[in-house]
Amino acid sequence: MANVVVIGAQWGDEGKGKITDLLSRSADVVVRYQGGVNAGHTIVVDEKVLKLHLIPSGILYPDTTCLIGSGTVVDPNVLLNEIAMLRENSIDISGLQLASTAHVTMPYHCLIDFAMEERRGNKKIGTTGRGIGPTYADKAQRSGIRVIDLLDEKKLKDSLHIPLLEKNEILEKIYGKQILNEEDIVEQYLNFGKLLKPHIVDCTRVINQASRNKKNILFEGAQGTLLDLDHGTYPFVTSSNPVSGGACIGAGVGPTLIDRVIGVAKAYTTRVGEGPFPTELEGNLNDQLCNRGGEFGTTTGRRRRCGWFDGVIGKYAVEVNGLDCLAITKLDVLDEMEEIKVCTSYELNGERIDYFPSSAESFSKCKPIFETLPGWKTTTADCRNLGDLPKEAKSYLRFLAELMEVPIAIVSLGASREQTIVVEDPIHGPKRALLSS
Repeated sequence: MANVVVIGAQWGDEGKGKITDLLSRSADVVVRYQGGVNAGHTIVVDEKVLKLHLIPSGILYPDTTCLIGSGTVVDPNVLLNEIAMLRENSIDISGLQLASTAHVTMPYHCLIDFAMEERRGNKKIGTTGRGIGPTYADKAQRSGIRVIDLLDEKKLKDSLHIPLLEKNEILEKIYGKQILNEEDIVEQYLNFGKLLKPHIVDCTRVINQASRNKKNILFEGAQGTLLDLDHGTYPFVTSSNPVSGGACIGAGVGPTLIDRVIGVAKAYTTRVGEGPFPTELEGNLNDQLCNRGGEFGTTTGRRRRCGWFDGVIGKYAVEVNGLDCLAITKLDVLDEMEEIKVCTSYELNGERIDYFPSSAESFSKCKPIFETLPGWKTTTADCRNLGDLPKEAKSYLRFLAELMEVPIAIVSLGASREQTIVVEDPIHGPKRALLSS
């Protein structure tokens, strides 16, 4: 294999869990490098549906080390529930490791997250309400609680006392909410620390030691490129950096350690929450994509907004992440379409542009310019090789590859592991080649 980063090339929910699961077969170490329980992915194994939020999908392979990295924010209660769920399904979690320097989502983070979103009214961002933004805010303000603090009662009390005084004042005086009891939090989180202690490690040391031992490392991002705090559709973004560069910071490695970057994109486009979405559909077409694609959030259960494939943000994702190849998921969702549209550029203020504008105001005014391709009107769910696909489906994939100037290495045609076509080796295949016939 090699050291590989897997990222979402749209607004998240692209099916990264399945692709990471596929690549994890050859990985010795899988690292989740950012985000928190606001992310989620669904894995289907032997007809079992497993929903994970923090634990990398590589946990399904018993010889794989799965590391929740320093760049993540961790809700211990959710993590322990995931561990319990995996154990109930007879999955070995001995390879699970948790960075001692990851920050912890505390009870007040979730309360403040909800309260802030309520206060925004019709200008809400669409946050999941899981406390992710407030946790990262405390991290940036140097007033956060880290995983290692849960192992030391004195350190936890010292780290918690002043922030909790401030948070209680905010909750009570600004938002009119119930204040929290310090002793209760200390007791609860020390217990979390005790339960998690067998999994807590020095993240950077583990990864770099694995690299020195020539182990194959897979870095798994949460959310997607357009939700990146610095490079996404701000302010309708997440609070961390899902782009490939975030892997180095969130895992604690240098960029020279990364050999390959693989982007995951749906054969159409979806997003959850608020914010501009140029190719968004309404009515029957939106319902058809949503229902056939099962477009409901793993974390929130919210219905996703659906639209045609947006090649402009696709090309942007290629550039921002330095993508070597793409995995296209949910191609089968388009099986019933008479025709399929792809956005190749935007119209902005009467002018045609082929780039993603950095201004949120400009992006909200962009109107998609489409190219229409014929549908294939037949099922692809049982296709296992590129040659099995209808010629129109192959033409559609080739069009996407040429538009984004990056090869398509993997095509997913359903939720199960078997419903996957490997077009070319995603790790060692040619870089920046086009999908061949």
